[in-house]
Amino acid sequence: MVYEILQRTFLGNTLESYCWFVGIIIIGLVFLRLLSKTLTYVIFKFLQKYSTGVSYDKLLGLLRKPLNAFILLVTLYLAFDRLSFPPEWHIASIERFGLKMILYRTYQIAVVSSITWIFLRLVDFLGLIMMYRASLTESKADDQLVPFFKEALKVVLVIFSVFFMMGTIFKLNVASLIAGLGIGGLAIALAAKESLENLLGSFTIFLDKPFVIGDLIKSNGVEGNVEKIGFRSTRIRTVEKSFVTIPNKKLVDTELDNLSLRVQRRAKFNVGLTYETKPEQFKKIVSEIQAFIKDHPHTLSDETRVRMYEFDTSSINIMILYFVDTLEYDVYLDVRQEINYKIMDIVAENGSAFAYPTTTVFMKEKKEN
Repeated sequence: MVYEILQRTFLGNTLESYCWFVGIIIIGLVFLRLLSKTLTYVIFKFLQKYSTGVSYDKLLGLLRKPLNAFILLVTLYLAFDRLSFPPEWHIASIERFGLKMILYRTYQIAVVSSITWIFLRLVDFLGLIMMYRASLTESKADDQLVPFFKEALKVVLVIFSVFFMMGTIFKLNVASLIAGLGIGGLAIALAAKESLENLLGSFTIFLDKPFVIGDLIKSNGVEGNVEKIGFRSTRIRTVEKSFVTIPNKKLVDTELDNLSLRVQRRAKFNVGLTYETKPEQFKKIVSEIQAFIKDHPHTLSDETRVRMYEFDTSSINIMILYFVDTLEYDVYLDVRQEINYKIMDIVAENGSAFAYPTTTVFMKEKKEN
């Protein structure tokens, strides 16, 4: 009785085929996460001896989505394989243009794309391994090269995937296409002129090494730490914590100040005192400020300059110049603040005061006749 029910036909397929279809879909969805974790574990075990310093969770986080997509596509193939189009619909075969060909080629594109996605994530995982190994060395050059070659490998994988789809799915002559690229190469080069210039700029950065990842640089009015050097651009994290992307061509063609190569930070400013300050007071204030800055543990005594500098419109200015022996910005600010407070104390102790813009108006009395 049950067998007869299962053999009943609806839209060209038996009820048994529909049950298989639904059952395969349900089983695939139920075991989707388990299969994904199992495949990830197998891949991790295969790469374990090379993946020192990078955990299984990192690989699982990278492969979960692409593996889920691939397993779901396989599940759909096994499920739809149990069904067929009704004969009365007269749908053309896969070899001829029609609904079957469109669905089949779309499915093939999806499968190749999911596999490419998996390989791209594996490249990311290998990049994590190489970055960990690069972090163990003192040189920053390898920290800079790893992201560059990781992106290059990704580009190669995508190009290979596209040509593979053209040759396998659309039955195109890939060799002829590659030869045709030589004819249109000039047009492509002209259209992608700026991209090629930025690519050449990235090679210049790698070869000339004006900076490496982690350096503090200043260029085109942007100051910050280099976080990534790519094919087209360099990404900089500014002091304000914003993320700025600068084309490599601009970094190569314009002036660039690598602030990380400095051995100290400079502070230079003027202090204006009132014209009521006497020469003896000035000499003592200048002498005490210079002595304090020279004796400070974080300043370079030989480079300290404190001088009575100029007569301004409403003040007599003292020029203060010194260098702090640190590249850490917070330490520099603390030292500068400490010196500024001391300057205020010295000026007050010597009976003087800081000047501010003032205007003196003399009224001339009009004599009566």
